[in-house]
Amino acid sequence: MKKLTLLACACVLALGQTLAAQEQAQEITYVDDCSQGYLFNRFKDNWFITGEGGIGINFSEHGSARDWKDRWEPTAGLYVGKWFSPLLGVRVGANWQKMKALSEIGSQYDEMYGKYYKQVYSEVGVLSDVMFNVTNWVCGYHPGRIYNLGVYVGGGAYWAFKKTWDANGDVDWKNAHDRVIAWRCGITNTFNVSKQVQIGLDLRFVATGNHSNELTYTNKTSYNAQALLNVTYLFKKREWSCPVVPVCPEPENCDAYIARLQAADARINDLERQLKDCLNRPQPEPVVEKAPLATVYYPINVYKMSKTDATVLEAVANVMKDNPNKQYVLTGWADNYTGNDQINTRLRHNRVNGVAKYLEKQGVPASQLDVTINNGNLCDLGEKYVALDRAVTIEEK
Repeated sequence: MKKLTLLACACVLALGQTLAAQEQAQEITYVDDCSQGYLFNRFKDNWFITGEGGIGINFSEHGSARDWKDRWEPTAGLYVGKWFSPLLGVRVGANWQKMKALSEIGSQYDEMYGKYYKQVYSEVGVLSDVMFNVTNWVCGYHPGRIYNLGVYVGGGAYWAFKKTWDANGDVDWKNAHDRVIAWRCGITNTFNVSKQVQIGLDLRFVATGNHSNELTYTNKTSYNAQALLNVTYLFKKREWSCPVVPVCPEPENCDAYIARLQAADARINDLERQLKDCLNRPQPEPVVEKAPLATVYYPINVYKMSKTDATVLEAVANVMKDNPNKQYVLTGWADNYTGNDQINTRLRHNRVNGVAKYLEKQGVPASQLDVTINNGNLCDLGEKYVALDRAVTIEEK
């Protein structure tokens, strides 16, 4: 009867512990934590389309002689792009711009402006840009940020059309049969008005190659400074996924921890008693290990020897030369509490190689030296004594 009662109590206790563990597991939640970094999205995510319009002013070889108020012309563009990460993206699209300039060569109906001819070009081009989000790079990615600063660089090709007048005075755009290469760069100022829509100000600088036909208005590269307002629509998915991390609840009942602590205290008392008994036993004579022939210590992140170390190594070299039949092990050390594995490994090699080279310079044959490194800590007494772990030891093999 007593055995049956004890078995029933054990079952109830085990069931209670299982239910408590399940209840605690259900309280664990999982959340996106962008402070842990971000995950790359699928290729179909983070696409956008941008429409822009603004004005630009042309600077060409002779165009700068034209009244600056008469050099402003409109420009517009339409692009489709994708962000591959919160920092890097690309866009491809079409751009239209007008350019006013002066030329020494003119057609029959070009208007004179002093000693030059007024010429107006309309250019339609296909261009692409590589974009970089400076704000996310400096401040980190945050999906709720309103303002973002970006830069871009790109280029493409333009087809040029020239504005002409026929004999009846009618205005027409004549195909100039000209294709030019253009490079451009700019700064974007983007404001999020909603999750789907952005508005922005684009400050752009465009360098256009010279025109190369009978309607040439310049024989050098022309430049165009532009300011454009734009509207961008972001297609789903718009944000970047963050790593999912568990959030564990605080324990409501600490009785189990108190019981474990009391059990640990009892165990410590028992270990202290065993230690006392062990210390009271007769101890054998200690075996004294042979100390290294010499140890050279270094400051943190340093592998060059001091003048004092050089003096010590001169004496070490004399000992080695007096014992030509003996070999010596040179071991490079670095503490594992600072730096990283790559830096510490390089320090170990540099320190031990520096000592070996100095000994060889003093006349010690390389055949007497076994040069190696150890990835552990020399003394391993804790972070407080890391200076003892930055060294090169010299021992008789």
